[in-house]
Amino acid sequence: MTVDTLVLLPGLDGTGMLFADLVAELPPTLRVNIARYPADRFLSYSELVSCVKEIIPSSPFLLVAESFSTPLAAKLAATRTPNLVGLVMCAGFITNPVGAWSLLVSALARPLLFRLSPPRLVLEHFLIGASPPDVLEAGVRQALRLVNPDVLARRVRAVLDCDAREDLARTKVPMMYIQADSDRLVRADCFEEVQRLRPDTMLVSIPAPHLVFQRQPRKAAEVIVRFILDLSG
Repeated sequence: MTVDTLVLLPGLDGTGMLFADLVAELPPTLRVNIARYPADRFLSYSELVSCVKEIIPSSPFLLVAESFSTPLAAKLAATRTPNLVGLVMCAGFITNPVGAWSLLVSALARPLLFRLSPPRLVLEHFLIGASPPDVLEAGVRQALRLVNPDVLARRVRAVLDCDAREDLARTKVPMMYIQADSDRLVRADCFEEVQRLRPDTMLVSIPAPHLVFQRQPRKAAEVIVRFILDLSG
């Protein structure tokens, strides 16, 4: 079956802005629908499923989710969405991805924290890696500024409480997991949890920090296109 559309689900900011470089590297023959979550009000993962369904095409499509949106992607795929032919999780998880750090992250996940501009060292360590392009750092900061701090804080707490294992177990479409080999935010064993439920999941590792699509857009696009070609058979 020929895939002609990608549906992209964004990370924690939910703006979809940070997909620009990835989209630029994709073949122009692929249509791209980008989900954009409300910036002024919090929606749970279950509520976001309805939000995403509004941009699902009537033709065969590949669902691509990064980080925050990966539990949402599992929930959507579990509904046997018409025309969904494959699922890609990037730097993803289906349960709490920070493990022993949960109490600290929960304590820090307050609106006040997100009203402050994060120090460059924090962005580099957890998200964008060492020596990032200036335009990437500026883009991440802009995306975060566009979202209500309360919404960001509640999204972080939703990540800590998420559990999409039953949803993932019900999925049937082919899956690929893109792992950032230098990810300091999502534990490496998050893939193992996915693999236990979907042993057929293809694993691709890319040398990148957590924001894989933003630091390695060309490599990520190549991996996605290769997966589409495999699906097309």
